[in-house]
Amino acid sequence: MRPIWKGHLTFGLVTIPVKLYTATEAKDVRFRLLHSSCMTPIQNKRYCPHHEQIVDWNDVVRGYEYAKGKFVPVSDEDSDSVPLDTAGTVNVTSFADLSEIDPIYYEKSYYLAPDEGGQKAFRLLHETMEEATKVAVGKVVIKEKEHLVAVRPYDGTLVMSTLYYADEVRAVNDVPELPVQAKVHPNEKKMAMQLIEGLIASFNPAEYRDEYREALQKVIAAKIDGEAVVGVPVRKQEKVVDLMDALRRSLQMTRKEKQPARRPRALRPGSGQASAPRAAAMRERETLKRLHINVSTFQRFTASTA
Repeated sequence: MRPIWKGHLTFGLVTIPVKLYTATEAKDVRFRLLHSSCMTPIQNKRYCPHHEQIVDWNDVVRGYEYAKGKFVPVSDEDSDSVPLDTAGTVNVTSFADLSEIDPIYYEKSYYLAPDEGGQKAFRLLHETMEEATKVAVGKVVIKEKEHLVAVRPYDGTLVMSTLYYADEVRAVNDVPELPVQAKVHPNEKKMAMQLIEGLIASFNPAEYRDEYREALQKVIAAKIDGEAVVGVPVRKQEKVVDLMDALRRSLQMTRKEKQPARRPRALRPGSGQASAPRAAAMRERETLKRLHINVSTFQRFTASTA
């Protein structure tokens, strides 16, 4: 893996030479655009409609559209001449709690590694931040943009995440359907809370796979081998009409997945058959078990809705 950037990380008067590596990669299935009659990849050529000709790369420049149809050229020299202290440096200005940065601000993550001569200072910063349970907040210029960044300890090293600026995050009020004005019944909220509690589990990213990508790759492999591609029927999403009924059935499904099968309880020696009332109660419990509804929860729910 090659570094995509080299520079320095500074906090106070401490300067650490660092390298930047991309920490994530998308594994999307990529397609090429082809000419349907011959399966040849098509080319996107640089065409100038004014001169009606193909333009060579040497004649291509960047420009900023400051008004409709009006441009000003901006060269590499113009970009490099911008006077910023953060050019070539991750300039840490403060330390904060990780919980103070809402995930909506995170953009992309990179691994930081020490460059030559910076190993000790890098290790010092990593261990100190880990003990303080803080993240560093600062700025850096990469690829002609000054990024707001957060640097945090991760798996024995430091990870730098670029953040969106506040004016780059759209306001919730811009969404016409928000805020929602619907009223929620206490019993609905109670059952929804039970459903959430029944689905609580530690997050393990290794447990999740891109199943669509895997299925698409199988389709592509079948076409390469000349096999017929058989489509899978798409399951239709039910329209929720009765919210309480949907919550109740969701709870049943959750308990069915999590509740281990229980062996029938044997009668005690000498007790003979159970009495009629007790037998009826046992049959009721077994019926409820088959419906995967906990008896106590069922009783609490019926009492609250009576």
